[in-house]
Amino acid sequence: MEKLANRLRELQVGKVLQNERLSNHTTMKIGGPADIFVEPDSIKGLEKTMEVIRDAGVKWRAIGRGSNLLVSDEGIDGVVIKMGDGLDSLEIDGTIIKVGGGYPIVKLATILSRKGLSGLEFAAGIPGSIGGAVYMNAGAHRSDMSEIVKEAYVLFEDGSTEWLSKDQLHFSYRTSILQKERPGICVEAILQLKEGSPEEIKAALQKNKDYRRNTQPWNFPCAGSIFRNPLPNYAGQLIEEAGLKGHQIGGAQVSEMHANFIVNKGHATAKDVHSLIAHIQEQIKHKYNIDLHTEVEIVGRK
Repeated sequence: MEKLANRLRELQVGKVLQNERLSNHTTMKIGGPADIFVEPDSIKGLEKTMEVIRDAGVKWRAIGRGSNLLVSDEGIDGVVIKMGDGLDSLEIDGTIIKVGGGYPIVKLATILSRKGLSGLEFAAGIPGSIGGAVYMNAGAHRSDMSEIVKEAYVLFEDGSTEWLSKDQLHFSYRTSILQKERPGICVEAILQLKEGSPEEIKAALQKNKDYRRNTQPWNFPCAGSIFRNPLPNYAGQLIEEAGLKGHQIGGAQVSEMHANFIVNKGHATAKDVHSLIAHIQEQIKHKYNIDLHTEVEIVGRK
């Protein structure tokens, strides 16, 4: 890995670190080290990074701002690529937005609201990046990324790149083609918004921000919603009705504010969170014969 890290440094792809703890890069503040951690400073830096990774035949994965992610205490093998400041371009042309995968989605929603562009109000309070939002088809308030994405520029594992249309991205509830069918990194996205009243859009954005602030426990480190909603039921409601609000294992606790959140009450480990997830799933299956599936992505060494 030393040789690989040095090669990346020689190519000046951006920031290159070894054994960087991923707890520094996740909203849950949990996660062991990555063998190599790269934060590319440009699309060219990202492409060079992927070329080196491919030639070395090592494992890799991309992360954004670290939300919706639970990283093992043992860390992640291979290379972790962070889509950060070097991949946060923004071009606004009327109602068409071209934005880098590393751009913070909340920041974008705020900027667009001031310009009277509607469609991203649902993203208020979502602590992720555009690339991750496309990858997960992030959503809230009865809307999601599939409503506004026209195309995404994707870098695939073999080094190839392609603009995928909305239909080609195979969006469905909290998923896209980039997760399993064709693993890849959303480098840029083109969004189609609508013109509207800046005052009305800003008011809707603020309403959604206030709702999140009042109903979700962002005062503690957390990853976002832990479980997908088993529609027509809602995971949080089932967990609350099962009497599991406040249940704690180690430093991980079912939030007392919203039962579909697990919060880090201080020095929680991934093992604590895994154990709590398993306990919740077991109880919900026993009480309601409903299988809860995780929305949070669980990654890393076993």
